[in-house]
Parts: sequence; C-alpha cells; structure tokens
Amino acid sequence: MPYSYRKALLGAALLSFSVVVTPSAQAQNSGGGWFVPKASQPAPAPAAHPQHRAAATAPVGVPGPATDSEEAEQGSPVLPLPPIPNAPELPKSVAPPQAIIGVISVSGVMRQSSAAAQVERILGARRDELAQDLQKEQAGWRDEQQKLQAQAKSMTSDQIQSRERNLQSRVMKAQQTFRNRNRIIQEAAQVSLGQIERELVQVIQKVASAHGMNLVLHSEQVALHVDGQDITNEVAKQLNTILPAVFIPEANVDPEELAKSGKMPTTADADQQQLPATGPAPAVTPAASPKK
Repeated sequence: MPYSYRKALLGAALLSFSVVVTPSAQAQNSGGGWFVPKASQPAPAPAAHPQHRAAATAPVGVPGPATDSEEAEQGSPVLPLPPIPNAPELPKSVAPPQAIIGVISVSGVMRQSSAAAQVERILGARRDELAQDLQKEQAGWRDEQQKLQAQAKSMTSDQIQSRERNLQSRVMKAQQTFRNRNRIIQEAAQVSLGQIERELVQVIQKVASAHGMNLVLHSEQVALHVDGQDITNEVAKQLNTILPAVFIPEANVDPEELAKSGKMPTTADADQQQLPATGPAPAVTPAASPKK
C-alpha cells in the first residue's frame, strides 16, 4: 500500500474520534435545562411521516407504481372487520373528589437545590478535565503523524509501517480509555440525580398533602394560576432541608464496580442508621462508609 494512501487513512482515523459528554444536570430535561423525574417527562415526539418519492419512469407498456393522486382516486380497499362485543352498562359508583390543584416548576426547584448544584459543580469539573485530556491526546496524535510524514523519506517501508501500527494502537487504546471515563461520569450523574429524583417525588407529595392538594401539574403546562397554587419555592426549601447533598462516586471509582461490590450506599443502609425522627438527614460523603 503506498505511504500517501496509508497516511490519508491514518489521518481520517485520528480526526474521526470525539467524546460527547452529556452535562449531568442539564441532560435530563432539554426544555428547561434541568432534570425532570421520569414519570413527568413528556413523551417523545412521533416520527415524521416519510414522504413518498416520485416513482421512476417505467418503460413503455409496463405499468409503474401508482402515485398518491392515483391512489386517492382509486380509494383504499375496504377490509372486513370482525364484530366487536357490546360494552355492558356499569353500576353507578362514587364520584371522584373535587380537584384541588397545585402547580410546580421542577426546573425552578432544581435551580434552588443545593444538591443539584453540588452535582453540577463536581461532575462539571470532571467533564472539563476529560475534555482537556482529550484535546492533549489528540494534539499528540497530530504531532506524531507530522513527525512520521517528515521522516518518511529517510525511512524504509517496514519502519513506516511499524510507526503507523504503533500510532494506530495508541489511538485505539486512548479511544477506549476516554469512552470508559465518559461512561463513568454519566453513570455517576445517574447515581447522583437519582437520589434527588426519589427525594423530590416524596417532598412534592408531602407539600401537596399539607395544602390539601390532590392534583399537582407542571407550571410550564398551565396557562394561568394564582400564587397560592405554586408550591415550587416551598418544595425547594424542604428539599434543601432534607437532602442538602448527595452521594457522588469518586472520580476514579467505576459506579458499576462499586454497585457489584455491595459498598454503594443504599436506602436499606440508611434505614439501618438510627437517625432522629425530625431534622435534616446527614449527607453521605464519598469517603464515609455506610454504618451497620
């Protein structure tokens, strides 16, 4: 294989690799830029109906596929359907209670959450470090390729191939390393935000119950409401009192391996701790081991 052709392939391989790091606290909700519990996430938009392409011109005497206008003129075939059973009348039952409505902005709660700020600060720094390391490694690839190009005239074909293989091996190992680091950051975000999600659901239920509300809607979906119906600030205050910080795995710890080892703090571990009945729950730090 000519060296110029191998050089082009190697250059394409070096430039094709990139790591996309999803922001931890912002990847969860593209609308407000903040995390939204799974139960309240909007359904994905339906895929657009594929457009019919114009049929190619068929040879003379050979019927081609029918166009949209021809199908409309001919009409769709009416297919027989089996009979459906009659729905019986149901006995009268108790009417549901009158709706007492509250509204909440989850993005507003997350902006005020000290735990969410902790997650964004720590994992944001890890994402920045990953991006800087990737840029340095890519610069090293380009330098090595330029050196190889400059020294190619004074090297034999075997020497060139050996240098190319070494560089390709370095690129492949680095790609795997960066993908793994990116995965660890994303899984650490899932662990961290999952704790906020579970606690947020409970806090919303408690605050709504305290106000006698039996229906809470997202404020972004409500055209009009009064101040007394908005529980955003109250929920944020309670969330910061109960969950001021969350457990975030260390940067050099794989969350999957931590979970397999059984050392990941869990709800069961927290239940075994003899905590006061009232007052804020102590934050679990990465260095602290769960009490038994």
